[in-house]
Amino acid sequence: MKINVYHIPLFILMHFFPFLCWGQENVGGMVLDKDSKQRVARVFIVNKSTGASIYNNNKGEFNIAIKPGDVIIASKDNYYSDTTTYEGAKALIISLKRKTIMIDPVTVMGRVSPEEVLARRKEDYNKAYRLADPGDFVSVGQNGAGLSIDAVYNYFSREGKNARRLTKYFQREYEDNYIDIVFTRELVKSVTGLEGEALDNFMIRYRPSYNFVLRATRYQMVNYVKSKYEFFKHIPYIKPLPDLKNIGLNLED
Repeated sequence: MKINVYHIPLFILMHFFPFLCWGQENVGGMVLDKDSKQRVARVFIVNKSTGASIYNNNKGEFNIAIKPGDVIIASKDNYYSDTTTYEGAKALIISLKRKTIMIDPVTVMGRVSPEEVLARRKEDYNKAYRLADPGDFVSVGQNGAGLSIDAVYNYFSREGKNARRLTKYFQREYEDNYIDIVFTRELVKSVTGLEGEALDNFMIRYRPSYNFVLRATRYQMVNYVKSKYEFFKHIPYIKPLPDLKNIGLNLED
């Protein structure tokens, strides 16, 4: 009898290690700041039990294959990592505690601008940016124009695809940082007088888009907050978190 050797590893795994194939289900979840209760985006989430890893999306949401007993680790810059054992809940809420940043008493450091953060990313991950944008596919040499094999390979290779995902992540990070610089709690509080949980609720529900913030003047931003506050006054206690069962999680956004 002729045996297809390529089927042996899969057969062995399914026969002797069924726990690798069954028992897991995709569970939706969300990451929140432990103190402010605002959503935290771009968190690196690892299922330590299986090795699977993802980043959550810009809304703080994620979807991961998991089964009861699996250990989940969530980590992000400027936050303490959180380790959670999944116990079978329909939705997984992870709370991260922000680190206290210690400043040298002699040297006063201002807040790093979004442009500086992005510049550092490009410097630290220079290779990723080169792979993400390998240049023209057509090269010109002594024998005339031709297809650049290196550029094509770098673009379509797995490493090139991962590099583009990473650079898109850094671009979203820059855009979110830019929004945070303009759409501040101080601005909203000064215009609306909101504080505490009501202020947190407003900041989540009416967070503007990057394109709007990029073009808006101070006057336009104040008017934006005022107009949204008129809606907010009528329905201030609507929960900012949707039903996790109905979340459409698109991690590619």
